[in-house]
Amino acid sequence: MKMHEGRRGLPSLDGAGAILSLIASQSAASRAELLKASGLSRVTVTQRLAALLAHGLVRETEETLRSGGRPTRILEINPASGFVLVANIGETHIHLAAMDLSPAIFAQATVPFALPAGPEATLEAIASAFQALAAEAGSARGLLFGISLSLPTPVDFKRGRVAGPSVLQGWDDFDIIGWLGARFGVPVFVENDVNLMTVFEQKHRLPAEDDMLFVKVGTGIGSGMIAGGRLFRGAQGAAGDIGHIQFVSNDAPLCRCGKFGCVEARAAGWAIARDLTQRGIPTETARDVIDLVEQRKPEALMLVREAGRIIGEVIADAVSILNPGVIVIGGTLARAGETLLSGIRELVYQRCLPLATRELTITLSSVHEDTALFGAAYLLLDDLYAPAKVHQLLARASSLEQKQRRPKSRG
Repeated sequence: MKMHEGRRGLPSLDGAGAILSLIASQSAASRAELLKASGLSRVTVTQRLAALLAHGLVRETEETLRSGGRPTRILEINPASGFVLVANIGETHIHLAAMDLSPAIFAQATVPFALPAGPEATLEAIASAFQALAAEAGSARGLLFGISLSLPTPVDFKRGRVAGPSVLQGWDDFDIIGWLGARFGVPVFVENDVNLMTVFEQKHRLPAEDDMLFVKVGTGIGSGMIAGGRLFRGAQGAAGDIGHIQFVSNDAPLCRCGKFGCVEARAAGWAIARDLTQRGIPTETARDVIDLVEQRKPEALMLVREAGRIIGEVIADAVSILNPGVIVIGGTLARAGETLLSGIRELVYQRCLPLATRELTITLSSVHEDTALFGAAYLLLDDLYAPAKVHQLLARASSLEQKQRRPKSRG
C-alpha cells in the first residue's frame, strides 16, 4: 500500500497524534506495544509511526526491549525536534531558558526583576529575552512548541491569570496568556511555582508515586499535591495554600496577606528573619536565616526547629485528609536539613493515625538549580502531547515544514 505523502514528499502526519501521544507518555515504547495500546491495525501503526520517524518527531534508540522473539529498539520523542521557552520569576530576578524536549537546558539567561515594574514591563523584558534565546536556538532546533511561566503567586490556571492577594502587585487578572500568545503565536502556560516544583519532583525523582505532597518552605510557605498521578489544583487552582491556614491565639502575628496567625507569619523565612531581628540579630531573608543555621547560631537553630513543628502541625492535617505516600520538603529553608525536618516528622507522627503514617516517607527535596523551570517544561509538554491536543501540535509542525520548503522569491 502506498503511503500518502505531504507537500514535502514526506509521509503525511494525518492521524499520527495518537501514536505520538502514546510514545510521549511512555505508555508504549515499541512497535508491539503501540499495536496493543492503540488498538489500530498493524498497517496503520506502521504507516503513522513511519511518518513520525520521517519528520524527526520520534526516534529509535540503541536500547532494545527484550521480548519472546527478536529484540526491538525502544522508541522515544526526539529531543532535538523542537524546543520550549520557560521562565521563573523570582524575588529579584527572572531566570529564563530554552530547553529541548528531554527537557534539558541548551541556552539560558537572567534578567533583573523589581516588584513595582508591573506586568507589561516585566513581560516585555521576558519577551525580549525569549526572542534572543529563540534566535540562539535557530532553525536547527526545530519547532518552538510553546512558552511556560512560573510565578511566585496564586494562579488561576484555567485562565492563566494571577489571582490575588499576591506579591505581584498590579498583576491581578492581567491576560498573560493573551499578551505572550499575541507576541509569539504559540501555546502559553502560566502556573504557580510551587505546583511546578511539585511536577518536577514527581516527574524527575518519584515517577512511580501517584500520591504525593510537596511543601515549599522559603520566603513563603506553599504546597503542591499529586493525586492519582496528576497535579491536583482544586476548583480555581487554589489547592495547597497551606501557608495561610490560621492558628488562633492571643498573640497571633500579622501575615503579609493582611490576616492574623497564618502558618507563614509564624514559620516562613521572612517571619523567622523578623523574629531574629527582634532578638538583636539583623536578618532580612530566608537565605540569611540559612547562613545563620550553617554558622550554628543558637537563636536561628531554635527558631527553625520551632518552624518545623508549626509546619508539621498543618502537614499532619493534610496527611489525615490526603493520605500521601511521600511528603517532600523543598525551598530555601529545606537547606536546614534535619534541623527543620525533625520538627515536621515529630508532629506528623504524633498527630496522625498509624494507618496514614505506616508507609509514609518524609524527605528533603532533591538539590537542583531551578526545579520550577523544569516543572514548567514538563507541564507544557504533557499538555501538548495529551491525546485531545496532540493533533494541534502536528498541524503546527506540518505548517512550519511547508513554510520552510517554499522557494524564496527572487528580486
